[in-house]
Amino acid sequence: MGSLAGVRQDRRIAAYGVCRDPDGRVLLVRRRGGSDWSLPGGGVEHGEAPRDALVREFREETGFTVEIIRLATVASDLAADPRRRRVVHTDRIIYDVRVTGGTLRDEMGGTSDRAEWFGPEQLPGLAVMPFVADVLSLTIVESPAPVPAARPTGRDPAATRVQRFAAYGLVTDPAGRLLLTRIAPGYPGAGRWHLPGGGTDFGEQPGAALVREIAEETGQRARVTDLLDVTHFHNPSAYGPERRRLSWHTVRTLYRAVVDAPTVPAVTEVDGSTAEAGWFAPAEVTGLDLNDFASLAVRRYL
Repeated sequence: MGSLAGVRQDRRIAAYGVCRDPDGRVLLVRRRGGSDWSLPGGGVEHGEAPRDALVREFREETGFTVEIIRLATVASDLAADPRRRRVVHTDRIIYDVRVTGGTLRDEMGGTSDRAEWFGPEQLPGLAVMPFVADVLSLTIVESPAPVPAARPTGRDPAATRVQRFAAYGLVTDPAGRLLLTRIAPGYPGAGRWHLPGGGTDFGEQPGAALVREIAEETGQRARVTDLLDVTHFHNPSAYGPERRRLSWHTVRTLYRAVVDAPTVPAVTEVDGSTAEAGWFAPAEVTGLDLNDFASLAVRRYL
């Protein structure tokens, strides 16, 4: 990558919908001031559920109300924003949706200026954003601008709220044991058992982040097998290592993962949020003090 002095890192979380009509046409919106097309959707606001963000953005950009059919995929990408001298990391949550009401219209005064249905024969050669090309299995017409190296942007010491994108795993071994981590003192939920995982790094895919976090928190080598869900958690008054209360909003991807050759768990990260880790047989899990996220995931998916 090239490098520009003063270029900073920025992050955002966004939700988008793939919507098709009975004739197989897909609904796309054109970015204002540009020529490329995107899936309807946009940024997840602080404290907002990704599903709610998608329904809101879809209505704003197309005039349609929609219902979510299923979670399709989750992916992250980097893009250069020369005008604001920044590199933007976007975590994108993609859902399949269907129209339940409303009338198609263009957005007024927003980030898009056109909403239109495209048939399968119209999509090849259409200028679309790179993530849209991936989702719809299209060839990118024009290569995106090169992404320069960017300096990390430290957390503002005066900030009162934080939004984080994270990846967690229901991690099992061939014997059916579940891998869990205990939250370290000084962190919200200290002493309770949690699923392995944590925040994704700048430029990192969520699946890769989960593999890294499992290694750091437990010393295990895992492979991710399935995307299960995306949820969110908003604590408007979280007290942790910062020693002051912050409004924390975490959007959490949940995966299934497997450790094919388990070893005795060992925490390798230094001064992190994990105090210890362990393998637990199903009968043992029921007697543990799990946090709400881990408890719900175990009940729903195991």
